[in-house]
Amino acid sequence: MEHPNQPIQNSQVPNSPQANEDFEIQALLFNYLRYWKIIVTLALIGLASAHFYTNTLIPQFKTESNVLINDSQSGIGDELFESVGLRFGKSNLENEIGILKSFSLALEVIRELDFDVSYFKEGRWRMEQLYGNTPIIIQVDWSHPQLTGGLWKIQVIDEQTFELEPESESYDLYNPKDPLYKSNINAPEAINRRFRFGEEISGETYKFKVFNSHSLRDEAILFRMTDPEALARSYRSKLEVSPQNKAATILTLSIETPTRRMGEVYLDNLMKQYLQRELRQKNRVAENTVSFIDGQLDNISDSLSYFENRLQRYRSENRIFNLSQEGSMVFSRLSELESEKYNTETQLSYFLSLQAYIQNDELDKLIVPSLAGIGDPLLNTLVTNLVELQAERLKVRANYTENSPFVREVETQIRNLKKSINESIRVLISNTQEYLEVLRGRLVRIEREINALPETERNLIGYQRQSSIYENIFIYLLQKRAEAEIVKASNSPKNEIIDFAQAQGTPVSPNRNRNLALGLMLGLIIPIGFITGKFYLNTKLGDPKELEKLLRVPLVGLIGRSTLEDEVKIVFKKPKAAVTESFRNLRADMQYLIGTSLSGNQITLLFTSSVSGEGKTFCAINTAAVYSLVGKKTLLMGLDMRKPKIFEEFNLSNEIGLSTLLSRDIPLDKAIKYSGFENLDILLSGPIPPNPAELLLKPRFVELLKALKSKYDVIVMDCPPVGLVAETKQLFEHADVNLFVFRQKYSNKANTELVNSLKEKSGVQNLYAILNDLHQSSGYGYGYGYGYGYGYGSGYYEEDAPKPGPIKRLIKKLKKKFGFK
Repeated sequence: MEHPNQPIQNSQVPNSPQANEDFEIQALLFNYLRYWKIIVTLALIGLASAHFYTNTLIPQFKTESNVLINDSQSGIGDELFESVGLRFGKSNLENEIGILKSFSLALEVIRELDFDVSYFKEGRWRMEQLYGNTPIIIQVDWSHPQLTGGLWKIQVIDEQTFELEPESESYDLYNPKDPLYKSNINAPEAINRRFRFGEEISGETYKFKVFNSHSLRDEAILFRMTDPEALARSYRSKLEVSPQNKAATILTLSIETPTRRMGEVYLDNLMKQYLQRELRQKNRVAENTVSFIDGQLDNISDSLSYFENRLQRYRSENRIFNLSQEGSMVFSRLSELESEKYNTETQLSYFLSLQAYIQNDELDKLIVPSLAGIGDPLLNTLVTNLVELQAERLKVRANYTENSPFVREVETQIRNLKKSINESIRVLISNTQEYLEVLRGRLVRIEREINALPETERNLIGYQRQSSIYENIFIYLLQKRAEAEIVKASNSPKNEIIDFAQAQGTPVSPNRNRNLALGLMLGLIIPIGFITGKFYLNTKLGDPKELEKLLRVPLVGLIGRSTLEDEVKIVFKKPKAAVTESFRNLRADMQYLIGTSLSGNQITLLFTSSVSGEGKTFCAINTAAVYSLVGKKTLLMGLDMRKPKIFEEFNLSNEIGLSTLLSRDIPLDKAIKYSGFENLDILLSGPIPPNPAELLLKPRFVELLKALKSKYDVIVMDCPPVGLVAETKQLFEHADVNLFVFRQKYSNKANTELVNSLKEKSGVQNLYAILNDLHQSSGYGYGYGYGYGYGYGSGYYEEDAPKPGPIKRLIKKLKKKFGFK
């Protein structure tokens, strides 16, 4: 026999990191296979849930259209504008996108459409929205407060009558005086009654009419009223506008709606309103000019008629129709000066009006100088630029806040330009006033020449003078008005519609395939994630390979789970059971490790564990039993003096045992007890002493152990858990083989460090591990090919008794506790 202190050759080769990693993957796959029914079930539930969820969603159809933002093309109207000095700058693509997505434009579109009432019919899975040819038509009075947001139900009785009832519990109260604020109120109760089609249905919070289009008897129709402001916000948020590519100025408009027709109607009307808004902005200057000229014509036409009538009466009364040669020459010069004086006064009036508009920030009333007959190139350029900036200001204000950098930049440019125009106007006003004084002086000199003519001719010149002045002014104004009207009539939007709205044939949402895939993934992720998390977060030992990976000592035995409830002496009770065979395998491993034969020298085995409950006593008893069955004289020693158990399993008295041998002078034979089985004796731990650690450290224990080794072939020591008490560490040196017991699904993985520490730091020799309570329900399988072997040979071993149910186990425990048989 080898010396106990001499280390036995380690027969186990450490696992490589790659092998450990492969094992983890293999073990994880075994866990997935163990719960495959749950995984498949949850995957099917995920698919079914996704299918149901998809069917409950209202489908959304995508509609697209294209509009060209034409910066370079100029129409006839643009050429006419530029001929009178008015130029329009290039459109900013980003600003045009902002205009298309503006709330004001969306509100203009909504007010032109019949989107304020949504109609629904109840389907198998969801409500189906109707548009266009609806069975009924709701006419809402939006000047009256309305209940919006909730559903109403109409039950058609016949062609003339119907029943109306609120379908929702609460509604948003729309107030036309404050359309942006809504309060939530409960559904009205008094409205649940019968009405006639076309009858006004009104109350304090609602007012509308219901008309029959082609509804059927007993048909149920749902509808919802939505105020224009809320609809505009909704459609504005759903609208997507983007360039086709970076180089193009073609914008693609897209929107998703519950019906194909709604998207097409909205986008077509949006583009129509967008182009009309652009046209209105371009026509504003021409309209201001026409309005200004019309005002001047109204003032002049009466004066012109008056002086023409006086001229005719004077000629008739005095029978004078033509002037003399001298009078004609004087009149010609007078007419030129009067016309020049009027034009100059008109220019002065324009300058003063322009100055007032700029000071009062009434830029929408501006008239381009060239249309007013003013040819100053600097002023024309400045005012034209100001008109362009005002149009730009309207665009950015419609899409950005006052603090936006775009708005601030335009405002800065307008301020600077207004300052330049004011300086130019002051100079022009001063120059015009000086020129008027010059003209007045010339007119005074001509008046002197007229006074030298005969009275009859002098009076005729006076009448002709007044009539000619107003006639020339009238003709001039008519000419300018015609020019402005031509510009307005020939004007057209620069931008144009490339493709009218067209909806896709299939809905873009809900995406059935994507939802089913997500449902399947979710159904798989939940169980697989739970299993994976449980696998990696589990702190309990499971698979033998896992234990081998954590240990730096050999794993020499696997002990299966016994299905015999509360039976420890399994080797004696079921000698053909698989668990018994695992102890025989352990006995064979001991023979290989120690190098002895069954007929050889004495061996001493020590069993311990990290904590209580891992099965060290169970393993010690049955290991002693398998040695006794082959004729080895075996002694089972109970060294756990703090929590003795062996005496209970063999129904022996624990009054005399190891503690009494070490503390009192009694014969050895009196302490050793017969187990009731051949070749197996027992030395119990004895009464619990106050100092178990000190007793085992006494020299008398060494002498006692020496005497026992000379008497018995095999000594099996059941020691206390090494993780809880100190004396076990002192007992390792007295054993040929030290066996550390772990229990599957019970022992903590961290406790393997205790064994490694005993091996590497404490220098304990001949230290090995055993995995107890190995069972198939753990899901790891047993096909790993251990040299020491463990397996359930189907049909080969005697079957263990079936494990009793929980009620029978409880009754058995109660009987045992209270001493019943």
